[in-house]
Amino acid sequence: MKTLKILFGITLFALFFTSCEIEVNAFDNHVAPMSVYDTLESKELWYVAINETQGAGEVPFLQKAFTVSFRNGTLFANNNLVGIGSTGNGFGIDVGYYNAYQNTLEVSHDINGFWDLEVRILGYNKIELYSPYTHTSYYLYGYDRNTFDYDLVFYNNIHYFLQEYESWEKVGVYGGTANPFDNENFIQFLAGGNNREYRSSQDNTGTPINNIYWDYSGLYTVSNFVDTNYVKALTLDYDYFGDEYFEVTIINDGKIELYHPASNTIYEFVGRHFIQYLKTDTGKHIAKKRSKTVLKNFHKETVNRPKIDKAKR
Repeated sequence: MKTLKILFGITLFALFFTSCEIEVNAFDNHVAPMSVYDTLESKELWYVAINETQGAGEVPFLQKAFTVSFRNGTLFANNNLVGIGSTGNGFGIDVGYYNAYQNTLEVSHDINGFWDLEVRILGYNKIELYSPYTHTSYYLYGYDRNTFDYDLVFYNNIHYFLQEYESWEKVGVYGGTANPFDNENFIQFLAGGNNREYRSSQDNTGTPINNIYWDYSGLYTVSNFVDTNYVKALTLDYDYFGDEYFEVTIINDGKIELYHPASNTIYEFVGRHFIQYLKTDTGKHIAKKRSKTVLKNFHKETVNRPKIDKAKR
């Protein structure tokens, strides 16, 4: 009997040890794998890394969104940079509803209709959404609102941000020497290819947008600096006085600074007539989408710009 008790004890210990080993290996450091539904809701924001998209097709509501959020069956999206972090408490606007089971995400979008997507969990904060219909994969990174780097999202997508206003109006000039750009009071950034079109006007500040006469149109380019992610290089192609290069700093989602190193001048512009993507006041859809855009590195580093007395703003 004593021998049997010892053997039983050894067997029980072995079973317990084996059970523990299985639990560790299966659940990766004791963290049980979540369902697809729970995974989608585990992060407050899923950033759509558009440059990582694979496939020649599109899923329209993912193609236009900077972030999507899955909240108790309701799908939210930030289709604009302006207002991101505040619109809908940071989640964006309600764009439809969803359901998820096994590895499938079903979406009923207010405009784009019904979509079945395959969900592949690639990490604790990375997922792939694959459309069998368009043979396209989108890669999303999950964050909570208090850990999301809103500034970096603005700068990484600054070419879209510049297009979210019908015009940018000059409201301040600080320091520097006289130069031809002093006369440009309005800039409008239009969507296009990697080199996008812009228009500028010398009309007096305060001119209603419908009355602005656009004196010039040309191409603009946005580039990266190698020494910082939080300033971008902007080049405006002016035929009659050559290319103008600026360092762009985003003050907030309605104001930017253009520093002109050639004249050591800082120009301050504010956005006029915000364009909201998804619906107008009449419910009509505005066509706009993101595309793969890899900003090239600028050949210079940023310049130490003069300081602006905040009281003068």
